Amino acid sequence: MSSNKRHNYKNLKIWQLGVEITNDISDVLIDFTKHERYDLSIQISRCSVSIPSNIAEGSSRTDKSFSHFLDSSLGLFFELITQLIVAKHRKYIIENTFQKLELKIEDFQRMTMSFQNGLT
Repeated sequence: MSSNKRHNYKNLKIWQLGVEITNDISDVLIDFTKHERYDLSIQISRCSVSIPSNIAEGSSRTDKSFSHFLDSSLGLFFELITQLIVAKHRKYIIENTFQKLELKIEDFQRMTMSFQNGLT
C-alpha cells in the first residue's frame, strides 16, 4: 500500500467495530447509578468515542502518521478495558455484559494490529 494513499474510514472494519463498541458502551452507561454518571461514566464515554474518532482522523494522513493514530486507539482500548474492570468491580456492569465487551475489544485489538502491520 502506498504511503500516500488515504483510507476511507467508513469502509474500515476497525472503524465500524470501534463505533459498534462505542454504541454498546453507551447502552451500558444508561444503567450506571446517578453518582457515576458524572464520574466514571464520563471517562468511559469519552474514551470509547475517542477510539473510532482517532481512526477517522488518522485515515486522512499518511500511512506512517495513520499508524500513530492506530497506536492511540489501541492505547485507549487498554484504558477503556481498565475502566470497565473498575465498573464491573463496583457492580455497575454484570459479568456477562463485561465479557461480551471484552471479546469485542480483543477482536478490535487483533484486527487493528493486523491492519497496522499492513501499512508501510
